[in-house]
Amino acid sequence: MSFLIRTVDYTATGREIIREREVAGSKLTLGRATTNDIVLPDLAVEQHHATLEDAGGGRLRVASAGTLGFLHEGRSTKDTSFDASEGGELTFSTYRLRFSRESEGQVAVTIRKSERAEGAHDAVRRFALASALPGKRAMAWTAFGAILLAFLAVPIWSHLKREQREADYDRAGQVAMDASWSTGALSLAHHGLEDNCEACHVEPFVAVRDETCLSCHQAIGDHAERPRLASSRGPMGTGDALQWAVADMFGKEGPEACTTCHTEHEGPTRMEPVAQQFCAECHDTMDARLTDTQLANAGDFGTNHPQFQAVVWAKPGQEQLARIPLGANPRENHGLRFPHDLHLQSGGGVARMARSLSEYGAALQCSDCHRKAPDGVGFQPIEMEEDCESCHSLVYDKVGSTFRTLRHGDVEQMRADLIAMDRAPRRPITTGRSRPGQFARGGRYYQDFGRPQRNYIGITQALSRNGVCGECHIPTLTKGRPDIVPVELRRSYFVNGRFDHAAHRQEECSTCHKADESNSATDVI
Repeated sequence: MSFLIRTVDYTATGREIIREREVAGSKLTLGRATTNDIVLPDLAVEQHHATLEDAGGGRLRVASAGTLGFLHEGRSTKDTSFDASEGGELTFSTYRLRFSRESEGQVAVTIRKSERAEGAHDAVRRFALASALPGKRAMAWTAFGAILLAFLAVPIWSHLKREQREADYDRAGQVAMDASWSTGALSLAHHGLEDNCEACHVEPFVAVRDETCLSCHQAIGDHAERPRLASSRGPMGTGDALQWAVADMFGKEGPEACTTCHTEHEGPTRMEPVAQQFCAECHDTMDARLTDTQLANAGDFGTNHPQFQAVVWAKPGQEQLARIPLGANPRENHGLRFPHDLHLQSGGGVARMARSLSEYGAALQCSDCHRKAPDGVGFQPIEMEEDCESCHSLVYDKVGSTFRTLRHGDVEQMRADLIAMDRAPRRPITTGRSRPGQFARGGRYYQDFGRPQRNYIGITQALSRNGVCGECHIPTLTKGRPDIVPVELRRSYFVNGRFDHAAHRQEECSTCHKADESNSATDVI
């Protein structure tokens, strides 16, 4: 079996050009790809649209090879068959294929291309609005003028005519129709300025200036002095220099400006930090350009960053702090004897005492002593009276129904109180109730100020390592008299760091701080 494919084209004058070719075989492929037997170059035709094959008995079968169908005698289908001797017509987009059988028995396929909506133009012309509307060019220029007026002229005019005030930060904007100028929503920190563009963009067509940022962020200093910033960055490449030259034409400040690092209009989230590659441009080989720098190079936060240095009291009673890398396992001598593991044990004596106290009612947790600071950075100072005295009582005497309590933090006053303590016989403060574990007599936390008639011995016992003061403090001698090492508790271990725990509130404290494994007060956890 063979097919005679007859393609009919037209010249510019309308003359027909007929090309014929013969294809042997019992199967043809149709589609837009040039590898098909019948190529139909129309974007509405798939690359491999359909197949045509001998179905026997003189009939031909046509089936779609893809997802699109075709028309058979004006009806849409994806699979059809017909007798070639009786003829038939298939339509693929703008191409019509007519089938017939030649006298030699060949199947002839005549391909013609027709115009879309052929003949419909004259029928609908009388209903068209083209004659009633301006021409396309006039309409295009009208639309251009309207856009120019709405999105450029009106905002600029209203900006120039707005009421000028020294501070517009808390006032809604007066610039009309400028919403389309925004490149995106402001961050959560600046969301209150969404309708007040002129609070930051003071001058039209001029980039945000540093003095505008500093009018609100007055307490924020420079990352470094600008000459040192420029030196640490090093010379610019040709492309960067060209970009900054263009930016300077629009009033943008140099690479040391606030907006170089702190970008806005990135969406209603926290202001995104810059990528670490941005920081590494200066900090990776900074020592080669700033030979006097004390900062180590940092090329990658995860794999190439110097160890953080904690600021600690390295020696008891020292007057100056020391900065020690965390990798060197720094020890802090802040003047307290405080084993975290003892206080966090779920079944120890401390836990049993905490369960018996109404202010706790359960074993101690980190948040029982460490309360978040109002500014969100660090924690509030530990206070003996609020955080410790519920367990570490400073009651030393009872007169009638009144308890007498030592004044914490004043050794001389404590000494005077104990010396002046009434020497008359008295009943014990407790009623014979035994205290558990290390709080029992002879235990680590048993409080023994001495018998009332032995006041000076009581002072010595209180300031001894096993006395009530020595439970938490480190005893020492000052000019031959019993005393304690001064307590120095830091709220932050980093001089130039600002760590907000709020970003990690979904984590447990023990995820980062192994306090339940720390059995020494000198651990930096």
